[in-house]
Amino acid sequence: MLGCGNPEALAVPIVVMFFLLSVFLFVVPLFLFKLFLWWRIFSKVGYSGAFGLLLLAPFGTMIMLCILAFSNWPTGKKP
Repeated sequence: MLGCGNPEALAVPIVVMFFLLSVFLFVVPLFLFKLFLWWRIFSKVGYSGAFGLLLLAPFGTMIMLCILAFSNWPTGKKP
C-alpha cells in the first residue's frame, strides 16, 4: 500500500528520474553536437561527412583520427 512504507524508498525513483532527465538534457545534445562537428570536419577536408558516424562505433574516434592523420586529403594540394 502506498504511503505505508519507508518514505526514503520514494527518494530512489526521484533520484533516478533526475539522473535520466539530466542525461537527456545535457549528454544527448552534447553528443549530437560532437557528431555534427566531426561531420563538418570530414566535409571540409573533402571526405564524405558520413565518416563522422564512425563516432558511434567502438574506438570510432581513434579510427577517425587515424583516417585524418595517415591519409591524403582529397582537398590537399600537391607541391
